[in-house]
Amino acid sequence: MQQFTDAEVHAKAVDLGLIDEGHELPRHQRGRVVAVLMQQRRAAARPEPEPVAEPRAAASIVIQPDGRIDIDGRPLPWLVAREAIDVRLAPEADGISTVRLTLLVTSVQIIKPEAESESAS
Repeated sequence: MQQFTDAEVHAKAVDLGLIDEGHELPRHQRGRVVAVLMQQRRAAARPEPEPVAEPRAAASIVIQPDGRIDIDGRPLPWLVAREAIDVRLAPEADGISTVRLTLLVTSVQIIKPEAESESAS
């Protein structure tokens, strides 16, 4: 259980505009202030999510004999159906080939962009 001093609760109540400095916090509002303090403490304890990198073509894909797949030297963290790996080498000027993998999943969710769902209505 998280504990807060009376000084912390009082200072947060002043910050929230529930009371003026030097006034006492009514008992019935203490729970609301403690809830805000708990939420702030939880938010501060959560690590910041890593920023999502811009999509780009992979520099290399290595398919190991045991089925592991490394993309740009990092292991692919998902299971891939072995029989469903399709590699198409492209000798075009840009030199970019394609690899199609089938991932094994238990659930799939497709979210339509806002513009599509509004025009469908």
